[in-house]
Amino acid sequence: MNLIIPMAGKGKRLRPHTLTTPKPLIPIAGKPIVQRLVEDIAGVTPEKIEKIGFVIGDFDEDIKRALIRIAEEVGAEAHFFVQDTAEGTAHAIACANEILEGKVTVAFSDTLFRADFQLNPEDDGIIWTKQIEDPSAFGVVKTNSEGIITDFIEKPKEFVSDQAIIGIYYFKKGEDLRREINYLIENNIRGGGEFQLTMALENLKNKGTNFTIGTVNEWLDCGNKSITVESNSRYLGFLKGENLISDDATIKNCEIIEPVFIDEGTEIVNSTIGPSVSIGKNCKVCNSKLSDSLIQNNTSIMDVELTNSMIGNSVNLNGQPKSVSLGDFSEW
Repeated sequence: MNLIIPMAGKGKRLRPHTLTTPKPLIPIAGKPIVQRLVEDIAGVTPEKIEKIGFVIGDFDEDIKRALIRIAEEVGAEAHFFVQDTAEGTAHAIACANEILEGKVTVAFSDTLFRADFQLNPEDDGIIWTKQIEDPSAFGVVKTNSEGIITDFIEKPKEFVSDQAIIGIYYFKKGEDLRREINYLIENNIRGGGEFQLTMALENLKNKGTNFTIGTVNEWLDCGNKSITVESNSRYLGFLKGENLISDDATIKNCEIIEPVFIDEGTEIVNSTIGPSVSIGKNCKVCNSKLSDSLIQNNTSIMDVELTNSMIGNSVNLNGQPKSVSLGDFSEW
C-alpha cells in the first residue's frame, strides 16, 4: 500500500511557530504531528506501507531527512513531491500522481485520530469520519441502510449529516482516483475556486465505487495554538501509563502530575509540571509551574506560571506570562 500525505500548507493559523517549522513537524507528545499520523495509520492497516509520498512546499534538507526517517521507521520509502501553488485538496493529491496506483491511503497532515477498527484492504474505498454536533464547517457524508456512502456534501449550510470527513481516505484502486482528479484539473472543474477532492469522490461513486465509512473515536486538530495545545493534552492522555519521562532528564525537588512528556537532556528544578505538559530536548525549567502546555527544544523557563501555552525552540522566558504563544528564538 502507498500513503500520500499532503503537507505543503503554510499553517498560517499556527504562527509564529510555523514561520520556522512546518506545521506537520510541530511535536505532539514528543513526536512530530506527521510521525504520529504515519504511526497511527500503520496501526489500523494490515498491509505494509511501501511508499510514503510527502507533498511538500519549499522545505529544507533537514526537514526532508526527518521525513525520510519517519518513513523508514514504518518500513517505507519516502518520496517527495512539491506543490508550488495551493489549488485545493485534489490538486495536492495530484502532485503525487507517480505513486497514485494500487492500494492507496491519503491522509492530510494536520489530522490525528484514535480508532479501534482495522482497515479492510478489499473494500473499494473507505472515508474516515467523526460524528460531530456542528458539521457545517466540514465536508460530510450520507449513507444508506447498508452503510454505503450515497452523498458527499461540502460544508453544508443546512443539516444533512453529522458524519464529518476528517481528511483520511483509502482507495483500493489508486489509478481510478488519479483518473478522476486529472479529469477535474485538465478540464478546470473547480468548486469554490479550487480543485475539490469531494468532486472526484462523487464521480467515483457515480461510476460504481462503493465507499464505506471508518468511524474514529477521537479526532484531533492542530489548527491554531489553543487547539494544538488541547490536542497535545488529549494525546498525552492516550499514552497515560507509558513511561514518557526520559531517563536522561534531570528532575530535582519537583512535583510531576501525569500525563507529562519530558525529553532527554532536560533539567527541571523546584517546579510543578503537569498535567498535560510536553517538554522537548535540552530545556531548563526552574521555579515554575506548568500545565496544559507544549514546550519545544533548547528552551529556558524561569520563575513563571504557564497554562494553555505553546513555546517554541531556543526561547528564553523569565517571569510574568500565564497563557502565551512564543515562536522560536523569542526573549521575554
